Order: sequence, then structure tokens, then C-alpha cells
Amino acid sequence: MIISLVGLPGSGKSTVGRQLARRLSLPFFDSDHVIEQRLGCSIREFFEREGEERFRDVEEAVLGELTQGSPCVVSTGGGAVLRPANRQHLHERGQVVYLRSTPEEVFRRLRHDRNRPLLQVADPLQRLRDLYAVRDPLYRETAHFVIETGRPSVSTLVNMVVMQLELAGLVPTPSSSANARSPH
Repeated sequence: MIISLVGLPGSGKSTVGRQLARRLSLPFFDSDHVIEQRLGCSIREFFEREGEERFRDVEEAVLGELTQGSPCVVSTGGGAVLRPANRQHLHERGQVVYLRSTPEEVFRRLRHDRNRPLLQVADPLQRLRDLYAVRDPLYRETAHFVIETGRPSVSTLVNMVVMQLELAGLVPTPSSSANARSPH
């Protein structure tokens, strides 16, 4: 099974994805890192040199490959859902978890981060609100599960994702003697 995480930049996709993969004993791929390895430069440099459209072409190719591979956890770039092909591939080829963060939460987390090209603007909070307005419906359309990130710890978020996957019968529930509510 391929589990993909979508959400605004800074919603925790890479951090939660890495721990989720460890928890489920699956390989982890950060699509942005895979893209940078392929490009041989940072996304920011490529964005500035080639523009967003060329970047989205590379992103679409990488996501297409990652979602056709063996079981893994994939954290996507915040704008991956902008392309209909990406939304379709993510949704049809695996389970998609939307880590939903409000623009204000993301701003609080990222306000000192200088490596996010989309936030290097005069009013980053307004930029996040604009991104959210456009992308939230696309994240919802793509996702099988929506997890509100709020303020829980990363391990709590991982537990929430695993619980959703267990409830949907997509990953086996731990059959331990501590599980007194066994259906047997």
C-alpha cells in the first residue's frame, strides 16, 4: 500500500511521513527531496531559473513514479494537488491523508523558515491564506482521510493516521493481549 500525505507547506508532511513509515516498516520518500536529487539543485533555484510550470512537470513525473512503485509512505510538495493528474494518481494508487493545518498554524511554525520560496513575500500569512483558499478543496478532493493537525505532537499525529488506516481495515490492528476489545 502506498500512503501519500498532502497539505500546505509546513503542515508536517515530511516529519509525520518519516515517523509513519518507520511505524509501518515501509520506505519513506519525500517527493521534494527526490525532485532535488533528480534536478541536481534546490527546488528554489530551479523555481527561480525555470519557473513553476517546469517544476510542476518534474513533480508530476516523480509522483507518477512514486505512486506506481512498491508500498511506501510519500510526503508530497504542498502544491502537488494543483495538477489534476497528480490528484488522480495519488487518489487511485494509494491512500491519501490530508494533514489539515490552518494558515495561522503554518505561519506560526514557518515564520522563521527562509527556505520556502512561496513564503518569501511581503505578507507570508496572507500568502498562506491565499494558498489555503485555492488548495484546501483540492486536498479534500484527493484525500481519503483528513487529519486536523492543530497542536498535537508528531507522535500523536502518527497515531491518528495509523488509527484511521486501522479503522478502514487498511493496516492490521496490533493483536496484543492488551487489546481487550478484540472482536473474536
